[in-house]
Amino acid sequence: MAKDVKPRVKVPKKASAGETITIKTLISHKMESGQRKDGDGNAIPRSIINRFTADFNDQNVIDVTLEPAISTNPYFQFEAVVPESGEFKFTWYDDDGSVYDTSKKIEVS
Repeated sequence: MAKDVKPRVKVPKKASAGETITIKTLISHKMESGQRKDGDGNAIPRSIINRFTADFNDQNVIDVTLEPAISTNPYFQFEAVVPESGEFKFTWYDDDGSVYDTSKKIEVS
């Protein structure tokens, strides 16, 4: 598991029914290619975020497969239509088997 991984998301707290909102996500993750060596000459294990998903009330909104050339601290911005109050769940998957997630609620009036 990578150290100091911190997912951050920005979702409006309120919206109108059917409104399109902008969601911003960023995960602090160093990304390690597996090709570098540590001070003792041992290979540093690969640790790359390879998939990102966002669900709203258990319905998939976005599912992105990432390739090894993805930058450190991947940032995603996307739009979603919000039909009702609920919760967004954001999940990042790491090559090393780690899963990082966070969620945000939104109230629809």
